[in-house]
Amino acid sequence: MSSAILLGFVLAYFILLLIVAYFTSRKSNNESFFIGNRNSNWMLVAFGMIGTSLSGVTFVSVPGLVGGSGFQYFQVVIGYFLGYLVVAYVLLPLYYKLQLTSIYAYLQQRIGVSAYKTGALFFIISRTLGATARLYLVVNILQLFILNHMGIPFGVTTFVILLLILLYTFEGGVKTIVYTDTLQTSFMLLGLIVCIFAITKSLDLSLLSAWDEMKTENFTIVFNTDYKAGGFFLKQIIGGAFITIGMTGLDQEMMQKNISVNKLGNSQKNMMSFSTIILFVNFLFLFLGGCLYLFAKQNHITIIGDDLFPTIALGGQLSVAISILFIIGLISALFPSADGALTALTSSYCIDILGLKRKQNITEQQGKKTRITVHLIFALLFFICVMIFKLIDDKSIIDVILKLAGYTYGPLLGLFAFGILTKRSIDDRKVWALCLLAPCITLIIDFINNADWFIKKLTLSGAFASKLTALSSTLFNGYKIGIELLVLNGIITFILLFLRSTKTKTIEAK
Repeated sequence: MSSAILLGFVLAYFILLLIVAYFTSRKSNNESFFIGNRNSNWMLVAFGMIGTSLSGVTFVSVPGLVGGSGFQYFQVVIGYFLGYLVVAYVLLPLYYKLQLTSIYAYLQQRIGVSAYKTGALFFIISRTLGATARLYLVVNILQLFILNHMGIPFGVTTFVILLLILLYTFEGGVKTIVYTDTLQTSFMLLGLIVCIFAITKSLDLSLLSAWDEMKTENFTIVFNTDYKAGGFFLKQIIGGAFITIGMTGLDQEMMQKNISVNKLGNSQKNMMSFSTIILFVNFLFLFLGGCLYLFAKQNHITIIGDDLFPTIALGGQLSVAISILFIIGLISALFPSADGALTALTSSYCIDILGLKRKQNITEQQGKKTRITVHLIFALLFFICVMIFKLIDDKSIIDVILKLAGYTYGPLLGLFAFGILTKRSIDDRKVWALCLLAPCITLIIDFINNADWFIKKLTLSGAFASKLTALSSTLFNGYKIGIELLVLNGIITFILLFLRSTKTKTIEAK
């Protein structure tokens, strides 16, 4: 299929999003942008959050994992489900009780202004890096398989995509995203399901016989029982639970949609419905991965990992319809994470850093002008970050950036845990320094533990590399810190806060 035709479908998809945005953003105001007027339909939020949590990276990376580790990623997914229980029945009641627009305002009430702004800044850094990393990966796929053939530069592609995201989030914000995410999740799931059936049909297999073939290839193994391995099932499940607590329950982007629902009970229904569906959807992505590797084996395709799905879908081995559905499914997986991140970052900066909601003398029009300015600045920042990733031009940098999520969400986890689990008080002025110290300590531990990984990434050699490897072996005896890095960071943050705190009988809001 020609690149021009595929590009035509991409543009048609964007036009559909703009039409939805036009109708949903009418009569919108700042409250619509930030919190959807607290009137979002919980069923739409639950369905749309599937697309938000399953980014374009998931769309291509989870199927690509199957060739190396089978279905072991499902261990993490089980942990996600446990984490959603904590979010639904511990964090959401807290947010609704305090009627928060920004979830980090809890830190101000419980600890102080410094803790509040520290939490917001850690979210802003982490979400900016994570969202632009995901955006880069998908834009790069579109560039390699479609736009390079048309002579369109990567910078132009990135600029146009961000401009289109701006256009449909500019006015409505959360109010619009609730509907566009629902639409995009529908297309993503359609692409996923149709691709599974198309590949199994091309292999002349039923779903059950495809499963049997995967078993033969050892793709269906879920649980890793090697306690020293990074993929050990207990570490993966516990790590997955805390990733959900940190990256969903303590993330303004994810919670912004949840607390836009009119009441707590409906928001909890949303969370539990979403968490149940996500189990099934992640299993489908893994099943698709198994099908892709069976197809690759039959057709002598040696490509593995992230490039496998786009190579098969766009390489001419399947029908034209599959190529179209893959592209639409890919951008449908991308944009719920990119548009939501852009909106949440704008909201967090305006409310948490600039104090837009706290300033009584600001008119609606002045607030809107500030919001629009911040929205444009974050779009520009997204563009710069994506271009930096392209300049580096190394997919491994994405692994490094995503690893940083363990460092940036860890202090948030420690801060909220200190606030919720203790009744101790702390000098608010010290919080920011302790929250910076914790990731530094975590980095040192991680550097020693994963010496081989860091030596390879940083191209270290000589006596220093040898001593580092020996120290790692002595201290950890082969045990590898993996997904639990965020938990470790959170625990260190909590301990530092606890050691600098004092026992008090009552806690006054600050």
